[in-house]
Amino acid sequence: MNEQQKLSGKSKLSYALGAVGKDMVYMLSASYVLYYFQDLLGVSAVAMGIILLAARVFDAFNDPIMGIIVAKTKTRWGKFRPWLLIGTLTNAVVLFLMFAAPPKMDAAGLTAYAAVTYILWGVTYTMMDIPYWSMIPAFTEGGKERENLTTLARTSAGVGSAIITIVTMILVPVLGGMFAGADAGAKMIEIVGFKYFSLIVAALFVLFTILTCVNIKEKSTAEMETVSVGQMFKALVQNDQAMTVTIAIVLINCSIYITSNLVIYFFKYDFGTTGWNNAYVLFNMFGGAMQVLSMMLFYPLLRKKFSSLQIFYICLAMAVAGYAVLLILAFTFMGSVFVLFVPAFFIFSANGMLTVITTVFLANTVDYGELKNDRRDESVIFSMQTFVVKLASGIAALVASICLSVNHLQSGTEVSEADKLVDWSIGVAQSAKTGLRMTMAVIPIIGLIIAFFWFRKRYILNDAKVEEIAAQIKARREA
Repeated sequence: MNEQQKLSGKSKLSYALGAVGKDMVYMLSASYVLYYFQDLLGVSAVAMGIILLAARVFDAFNDPIMGIIVAKTKTRWGKFRPWLLIGTLTNAVVLFLMFAAPPKMDAAGLTAYAAVTYILWGVTYTMMDIPYWSMIPAFTEGGKERENLTTLARTSAGVGSAIITIVTMILVPVLGGMFAGADAGAKMIEIVGFKYFSLIVAALFVLFTILTCVNIKEKSTAEMETVSVGQMFKALVQNDQAMTVTIAIVLINCSIYITSNLVIYFFKYDFGTTGWNNAYVLFNMFGGAMQVLSMMLFYPLLRKKFSSLQIFYICLAMAVAGYAVLLILAFTFMGSVFVLFVPAFFIFSANGMLTVITTVFLANTVDYGELKNDRRDESVIFSMQTFVVKLASGIAALVASICLSVNHLQSGTEVSEADKLVDWSIGVAQSAKTGLRMTMAVIPIIGLIIAFFWFRKRYILNDAKVEEIAAQIKARREA
């Protein structure tokens, strides 16, 4: 590629903005749908857990189907951009509808509304997410340019997630207060706030995607390899190291996602007081910053002294230590949110580095599989990563929902409005708070310990083994 053909700064920025927009939408849905329907609108926690699990599993199986549709598309604008735009427009509409549920609808109606809108949201998100990532080969050359753009997009996606983590519970009360009316209660303010906040996020999502579609030109008719669920499972059965990494990812992500689903309830019903929202925002800001820093700074620094495998075990130990500290603090002293920054540092930093490391481990299993099976399943292995992340997210949502149902944690379980002005958590039974703490901390500890022993027993691809395999593959190709 000559100098005139190199990807322009405008193109890179436009593609990065697309990643920011789509992960803002993803994080809003992943973090707040359960809270919105269960806590604010009163939908059964168990019903929501089943809906979230079923929708995520369906969505994971839907990914390969959408991949096939995109691969077979031929238009004057290319195969990727039309679906990117169509998926974004429909997903933005569904996102707004999902957070604009009629609050006066009865319980059965709200449950059905949640199920239909959430499943549609997943389908339309897949419609734009698959072409977004698959289009990279169509407008870049291979090698460093492609690698740099992928890194930029992944980093930008992290920025989009962090924005939602930080600003949601700052803007929701403000927007709710503006549009709900002065006499509206706290719950109605949040309901209305989510409606208008989702509208703003949806509008930004559409704007960023339009910029991506306008400023990115498909320069080639790059073929897109589609992967079926059957191929994924076949690759797992034939590649024991891929199986090992995949199960470890499910265990780790389930542990982390259980906590992320429940943390807002922890601040609202356990940490308590009318200042819970501000404390929750501060906690998320600190945690999000640690997660980004761990990926961009901590991991590269540790990698200079330790192998990836050693860092993996260090991160598991950090996460377990963080959860242990959180549990101790929850039963002893929670007078200040700043004290909770201690476990947050360990948990969020570990999670950020584990995201990087498990991706590296998956890449290592590709070479291992080529040497063992004489077949390179690169696209299959990395499609599997999306599948297992969605599966783990659904399982975690179900576990969190069962916790909320068993412990009767829902808006309206407190006592009088006057008492709530003093302490939001005053009407919540101590047993319910204990159940919430145990689910948030003890279950993740168990999951992470199982992941440690599973991985230690079965994973063999240390740095020396990876280099050995690479040399063997090179020799085989040159033979």
